[in-house]
Parts: sequence; structure tokens; C-alpha cells
Amino acid sequence: MHRDRFGYVCIATLIGLLACPTVTRGNEEVIQTARLLAILLDSGRVTIGSNQSLINDPNKGNKGFTADVFEEQLLATFQARTGIDLRDMSRAGIPETAKPLLARLIEESKKTVTSYQPAINVAGLKYKGLIPATFGTETAARFRAWSGVYMKQTAPDHLLRNPKNKPDDYEATLFQKISNNGNSEHDTVMSEAVEGQSIRVLLPLFYTRACLSCHGEPKGERDISGYPKEGGKEGQLAGGISVKIDLK
Repeated sequence: MHRDRFGYVCIATLIGLLACPTVTRGNEEVIQTARLLAILLDSGRVTIGSNQSLINDPNKGNKGFTADVFEEQLLATFQARTGIDLRDMSRAGIPETAKPLLARLIEESKKTVTSYQPAINVAGLKYKGLIPATFGTETAARFRAWSGVYMKQTAPDHLLRNPKNKPDDYEATLFQKISNNGNSEHDTVMSEAVEGQSIRVLLPLFYTRACLSCHGEPKGERDISGYPKEGGKEGQLAGGISVKIDLK
């Protein structure tokens, strides 16, 4: 697997191409934009996961986990991962074309959290429906409907719970390659220029300890959402955030 001088992994050879396509300066900016969008969506997933006990606490009514509280934690998580402070995009060292997209993804993320407020703040209810997976699926759909940018939370077929998130051939090929390599490097982004038409980016996701309450052992046991657990272990491939941006 070839990594270019910007730290992005070129995977063109994995799908039968003879060499990695030349990464132009324009493509660099598109890759950077797609990468940041993927990390921002996953930062939202992480934020939901870190508040899961609070969200599902049946002993509390109003949790205080509003869209604004979520946003502050989201931006802090994103900054810790990228070094970029989205509170002041005018000074952020990111492509100009990325700024409105990142701003909109923040807004769509907040809308997802807002839509769950009635359930979150109900006392006596143990499962509120808002988990990292539902956040990722619904926010990606909201963002895609507004922007036209392909964004999807996906997973290998054997781990897939929501058929809407089924991987396409490109995503499935990458998942197989990652599984074969045993690579679990955090925030490694794989990118490809597809025949000069689009940039594709995949941010692999790996099980953390927090994930295992729903996706760990014992395999087959029902988790809080009613799905059978996958028997996953910390560090194993769990899925990915896929982004495709057209170049024309």
C-alpha cells in the first residue's frame, strides 16, 4: 500500500490499476476536504458514544445534552484529532471549498441530535435510539441530501446491520484489504482519483472498548438496541466512513 508525501494512502493498485494516479494540487485539496468530512462525521459518532450512558440514563429526565453541548464536544474532538479549530474557519488552514461543507456537516449533525431530544429527555426509558451508528447514518443522509456529496457510514457485509449502509465494490475491496493487512492505524485515510472524475476517500473505523458493549462478546447476545452482538474485539475492523467528491 503506497502512501504519498501528504500521508494519504493510494489504493489504486488494489482494484487493478497499474500505478497510483498522479495527485494534482487541485486533487490534494479535494482529498483534504473529503478526509476532513470523514473525520468530522466520525467525531460526531465518538461524541455520541462518549455520552451514551447519559443519553440512556432512565433515572434522569432532562439530560442537558443539547445540540449546542454536542457541538462543543464535537469541535473539541475534531480539533484533538486534526489540530484544526473549526470555531474560527477563517483562520483554519483548510481549503476554501471545505469550509462551507464542514460548516454544513456541523449543522446537519446538530439537527440529528435535536431530532432525538424528546426521546433523550424521557425518564424511565432505557434505550433512546441515538447511538453512534444511527447518528452516522442519519447525519450522512442529511448532509448528502443538502450537498450532493456522497457520504456513507458503511461496514463489511458480515458486520452490516443496516442494509442502507451496504458497501459498494470499492468499499468492499478496501475492507478486504484492511482485514488482510491487519492495519488498525487511527485516522489513516485511503484515497483514490477515479479516472479523473472523482475523489474517493475511506476512513476505516475500528472497535474501541466503548463499542464492545454492543458489538463484543458474547457473540449472538442481544445488545441494547436489539441486534445480536458480533463478537468483535478491540482494534478489529468495524466499518468505515466513505466520501466521494466529483471533480467536475
